Amino acid sequence: MQLISFNKYNNTKRQGKLNRKKVFIIVIIVIILILLAVFTSLYILNKTFRNNVDKYIFRKNIEENNGPVIELPSQVDNNNILAYDNYIGILNKSILNIYSTSGKKEKELEVEISSCIYDTSNRFLAMAEKEGTKLELISGTDILWKTDIEGSIEKIFVNKNGYVSVVITGTTYKNVIITYKPDGTELFRTFLGKTTAMDVEISNDNKYLAYGEVDTSGSFIQSNVKILSMEKAQTDPNNSTVYIYPAESKEIIAELKYQDNNKLICMYDDSIHVIEDNSDKKILDISDAKNTFADINLKNSVVCITEKSSGLFANIDVEITNVTNNKSNVYNIDGVASSIKTLENVIAVNLGTEVYFVNSSGWLIKKYESSTEINDIILGSSVAGIVYSDKIEIVNL
Repeated sequence: MQLISFNKYNNTKRQGKLNRKKVFIIVIIVIILILLAVFTSLYILNKTFRNNVDKYIFRKNIEENNGPVIELPSQVDNNNILAYDNYIGILNKSILNIYSTSGKKEKELEVEISSCIYDTSNRFLAMAEKEGTKLELISGTDILWKTDIEGSIEKIFVNKNGYVSVVITGTTYKNVIITYKPDGTELFRTFLGKTTAMDVEISNDNKYLAYGEVDTSGSFIQSNVKILSMEKAQTDPNNSTVYIYPAESKEIIAELKYQDNNKLICMYDDSIHVIEDNSDKKILDISDAKNTFADINLKNSVVCITEKSSGLFANIDVEITNVTNNKSNVYNIDGVASSIKTLENVIAVNLGTEVYFVNSSGWLIKKYESSTEINDIILGSSVAGIVYSDKIEIVNL
């Protein structure tokens, strides 16, 4: 009996030690969770605290001359600078020099284009001679195909799968839209006799071609968005239109963008709409004079920049609206924006000597600070180029 009592006593002691250890661990976990909650709340709600954390803990601030640099050729006026996929390209005198995100020259391509207009998506770069006849498609560091067209190329578009459309002038029609397969085979032509094509887009599933047109022949300007079945356009072009959306009187269509899930985003001069399942919905009003910039070239969002004050304490709101649930996130910046660039989930806001890279959830990715005026910003899938008169500094995002 004494032995049994002794074992019970030992078990009780061990259980007490174990319970104290468990309590200690739970207390530590609770303290950590409370500290994380306080840290998160301060980060979200306190702008000064968030800026300090971004700068000193997360190291999101980048200063000029701390990243890879590409020196520009001396003939500055002849340079066409562009970004696509994970590359930066410099077109000068029909030579396209392609650089990696480390600033290393990867390849030199001889192209038949000297002054270009271009569009990029995924790994593709579509280039055309500005108001010329030459057209080329590049993937990575290789030329996939090139062709000559009749007329003058005004606009160019490529989707993520390599389908290309160009808008042509200088024929018997006001505009002709020519669409190509990824291998360069011409699919079909769309003829516009009385209207002007403002923008063209091909859906991510390659089933639809959408274009925005403006008719100025009547007593007032009429904008329309037309969606064509690409399959029908190859066999029965006169009956290939599956949807027409006429804009309200005097609204001018500016840009189209097929985003995720084949949502077609339409930006007019005073509003942004989404077309999905043959229905149109206005998602954002941009008619306010304080709305300085708007852009729709994101994966699943649109962005509008609004001036909130002026003078010595000027600041702006970068409002990002999700097109699926219509919820908005706002990132506030001290200063005035001179330009913006967007791609996929990145918004680059140029303030002249500073650039804020913000994601579509409204959080800062990187802040770039310069000692001199920034000429331009170019964006690739995971890279940005800060363009100066004599160099490009690379920022990996």
